[in-house]
Amino acid sequence: QLQLVESGGGLVQPGGSLRLSCAASGTTLDRYAMGWFRQAPGKEREGLSCIDKRGGNTNYADSVKGRFRISRDEAKNTVYLEMKSLQPEDTAVYYCAAEQRSWGCTIGHGTTYDYWGQGTQVTVSS
Repeated sequence: QLQLVESGGGLVQPGGSLRLSCAASGTTLDRYAMGWFRQAPGKEREGLSCIDKRGGNTNYADSVKGRFRISRDEAKNTVYLEMKSLQPEDTAVYYCAAEQRSWGCTIGHGTTYDYWGQGTQVTVSS
């Protein structure tokens, strides 16, 4: 059974950067496309970025394009989300998720993803 654990969240000032990690256990990630999502209080879950199982194809939501970067390290069985130029509106709980699929990846609201982490809080405030 695949298990995902996010880390790297915290409090950061506007304009700052963070790198989130999503460590997998139970099985390797090489069969899974991976995605990052977030949910702020009172708002719907928002898909941010995804990466296919080979790491050659990535997608980004318009809200984070140019500021966030997704990557994966198969040797460490870990997926990352590097975030820069953070703003207060980026404040949310951030989740990683895995979807077993043969090619590509999708973002949306994450309804096609099978496995989810518990989330890590990111707060952007001065």
